[in-house]
Amino acid sequence: MNEVNLNMEENQIEPDTLQEEVQTVEESEIAPENLPSELDMALAKQEEYLNLAQRVQADFENYKKRNVSIRKDAYDDGKKDFAQGILPILDNFERAIQSADDEQDPLLIGIKMVYRQILDLLEKNNIETISRQGEVFDPELEEAVSQGNPEDGEPGTVCEVLQKGYKMNKFVLRHSMVKVVPQ
Repeated sequence: MNEVNLNMEENQIEPDTLQEEVQTVEESEIAPENLPSELDMALAKQEEYLNLAQRVQADFENYKKRNVSIRKDAYDDGKKDFAQGILPILDNFERAIQSADDEQDPLLIGIKMVYRQILDLLEKNNIETISRQGEVFDPELEEAVSQGNPEDGEPGTVCEVLQKGYKMNKFVLRHSMVKVVPQ
């Protein structure tokens, strides 16, 4: 306690020195008649800084939202690229399964297991096959590569799928290659 009191005693200002400091502050102060205009200017500056801070904060919030959107789009693009790269491998698995003679062949059983795992992986990532055999041809989903016979079905319908198509959500990864009954 004594130490604190000593420091306070050392820092005391002499009355004459205090009077001189008050006079210099009073001399440098704004004249009373200018106080309202100075106050208005200070309030205007405060409002300007507040508006600037609010704009910066809004810009930052927009930046964060934009960044989330860009990140999601990049992630989806990566998934699309991966899926498009795996589709030819899936086609080869299907060909291998179709060409097998013996259903009990251990190699065929293994191929079917791997094929099923790939299909499950695609399904988990919202990637599904476009299989529309017997339905009306849709150029948004299918690519007509040949014509079928009139007895193959109704005119304008898909009578055979030559290569499966795939889509992820609403994006078509690969159009189905189909045979269409002529109109």
